[in-house]
Amino acid sequence: MRKLLVSVLLLGIVLVVLDRVAVVGVQREVARQIEAAYNLTATPTVTVNGIPFLTQAIAGRYEEVTIEMGDITQEGISLSSVNATLYGVRAPLMDLIQQPETVDLRAERVVGTVVVSYKTLDARAPRGIRVKGGGNNTIQVTGELTVLGQKVPVTADMKVELDKGTLRITPASVKIAGGVPVPNPERLISFTVPIKELPLNLKLTKVTPTEEGLLVQGTASDVPLRS
Repeated sequence: MRKLLVSVLLLGIVLVVLDRVAVVGVQREVARQIEAAYNLTATPTVTVNGIPFLTQAIAGRYEEVTIEMGDITQEGISLSSVNATLYGVRAPLMDLIQQPETVDLRAERVVGTVVVSYKTLDARAPRGIRVKGGGNNTIQVTGELTVLGQKVPVTADMKVELDKGTLRITPASVKIAGGVPVPNPERLISFTVPIKELPLNLKLTKVTPTEEGLLVQGTASDVPLRS
């Protein structure tokens, strides 16, 4: 009886070790494939969730995989904290081990977020306008407008809207210092930030101002994870 218990214990230890070794290997291979598929400048951090892992590996389907891609630049726009959660990732373990270059690695559904920093918004804002931060679903800007050769101080609360892969920042309210009449000041401080060709084919669905910047959410379905 004692020998049986020892054998069962040893078998349990071996299975736990194999489980952890397998998950590390799969995470490494998925990270490598995603880095190559989406031309990332750094290898992403991949975590396969769920214990035990081996049951998912044998089935060739991983219920939930989280990915941290860090900071990236797309079409001249700097994006930070690019993270995603993949659901229903399909890839048999033996295929990943024996033929990783040809395995059809893909996710049924992806939910992701990126942050557009206020520094990035500053770079896109009209000359003389600075972004201060966000709150109450708006961001605040301050600066000066040049009207008829005069510099006029201005502050504004700006609303942010999504329009086909573009962030449109337009005034919700504008205050002109000194009572100087400025015709259509909205057109002078409105600007856009294009966010297209995101990794994992993410399509933008929602934007929320935060202390760090604009938190942009996106979703995608049937997403290939290799080039």
